[in-house]
Amino acid sequence: MTTMTSLLSASYQAFLSEAPKHAEVWMQAVQDLGGASALDKKTEALAYLAVLAALRLESGVPFHVMMAKNAGATRDEVISAVLVGLPAAGNTVVQSLPAALRTFDQSDDPTTR
Repeated sequence: MTTMTSLLSASYQAFLSEAPKHAEVWMQAVQDLGGASALDKKTEALAYLAVLAALRLESGVPFHVMMAKNAGATRDEVISAVLVGLPAAGNTVVQSLPAALRTFDQSDDPTTR
């Protein structure tokens, strides 16, 4: 069974467990920024995927694919989000595509939502 927590990278899990006070402050900032956003949850999740792909932060892709999928994103929308940075960031964004698709496709189990 896949859970959202199991989709976190090992480094982020270490951050949460080994630096809980820092993680608490960080998560509060993340929540506050999310609350300030004018984007709906699906659009925000897809935009976040685009940023992860452009910055080559593949370890965060699985978790954020599920965030997008749980917000109603389709497989094609996830693909488009990963690839939207092609003109600006180049073909390095395609490195995130396999992890994004693998996560999206393996998450058809309702226990992952």
